[in-house]
Amino acid sequence: MRHPALPGPGLRRRRSAARAPRRVLTATAALSVGVLLLAACGADGSDGASPAAGSSGAASAGSTAAELGPADEAKGTPVRIGMVSDGKGPVSDLAYESRVADATVSWLNAHRGGIAGRPIRLVKCEALADPAKGTDCGNRMVEEKVAAVIVGSSSVGESIWQPVHAARIPMVFGNTSAPGPLADPDTTFALTDPNYGSINLPVEQAREKGLKKITAVAVDVPTVTAYYKSAVGPAYRQAGLDFELVPIPAGTADMTPQLQRFTRSDPGLVTLLGSDSFCISALNGLKAVGFTGTVTANIVCITDSTRKSVPGSTLKGLSVSAPSPVGTDNPSSRLIKAVVDTYGHDIDIHRSGTFTMFIAVAALQSATEGLTGDVTPAGITAAVKAMPEKDLPGASGLKFRCNGKAVPRQPAACVRGTLVTVLDGKGQPTPYKPVGVTPIEG
Repeated sequence: MRHPALPGPGLRRRRSAARAPRRVLTATAALSVGVLLLAACGADGSDGASPAAGSSGAASAGSTAAELGPADEAKGTPVRIGMVSDGKGPVSDLAYESRVADATVSWLNAHRGGIAGRPIRLVKCEALADPAKGTDCGNRMVEEKVAAVIVGSSSVGESIWQPVHAARIPMVFGNTSAPGPLADPDTTFALTDPNYGSINLPVEQAREKGLKKITAVAVDVPTVTAYYKSAVGPAYRQAGLDFELVPIPAGTADMTPQLQRFTRSDPGLVTLLGSDSFCISALNGLKAVGFTGTVTANIVCITDSTRKSVPGSTLKGLSVSAPSPVGTDNPSSRLIKAVVDTYGHDIDIHRSGTFTMFIAVAALQSATEGLTGDVTPAGITAAVKAMPEKDLPGASGLKFRCNGKAVPRQPAACVRGTLVTVLDGKGQPTPYKPVGVTPIEG
């Protein structure tokens, strides 16, 4: 008997008919993959921040009940929703995503009336970070006749998406920069702004500080280099800013030699892209060469390892972007903690990947509120496209609306802007603030 999360041989035979061969990820997609998987896994098991003050320890029964909301039990024939995860693959361990999805569905079925008053039932498949298995999972979703498909973080999102898209089944991504899905105006919905952290935030920070140049210190892999040269650099220049890329090989423990140039020329704003170990070396290298200017980074950079290895005086004031408010005490973290305490097990709420999967599942339910009658792929798609702007569940401060107007050049994007925190003297996030969040036009 084959494992229920793995595709059968018939699906593998159909793979070639479901899509054209695609052997290489685009630069943007691969960059997103690397960042997402780093964020989802974390180098030391904690990928964002340590437990926020007041957020550790068991919540009282009363506070948990208040966070979960009143009972609204879903009844009737279940709505089958697909959920694809990389699971425990060769480069990442996202097995916890399945547990997060289960806990979120249990909460939605008990307190939010499921979808159209009917309970949600997940149909799961593990892609194992393998493009072929990703396609098999997409084919399985079609064969199982699911009403929609959810993906939190996956390195093979485009492979999963292609057969699902061909079958016109709506698909919700917690986070992706894959070009095919993002360009789809019909049945794909992405719950992050794909550009804000890497492009808009550094530009805004540079302008605010009166700086004329942005220097990116980034891990030296072909996909990242290509992304900065083809997309990010031109965007900076279009904004009237000079741009320089300083690519540094992964695993470089001492970056002082590469960063020594900053003592001879002004780098302007420095933005970092890499894992926490990469950022540790970069931040300590910047300190060694005496750089005291403005630095921005992604939440991937900031883990317990970073806080242990980089002086607090260096981390203090660092602007960090994130798609969810991980590591602080806020309405989203309190809700997710209540859901996990009540319906989950073995789930770390201090992973950004936990937030991402919760957001993907809860947002699908929120977007389809008011849907009645038979729940079909076409009905879900229509409901999501027609929804008014709403708060994005699990991302306090962000809104979502999936009418193709949030990021016009990427019509699948449903979110405009991101969350930004400024680190304190211990490298901990202070309260996140939404930036770039403007009303999404109707």
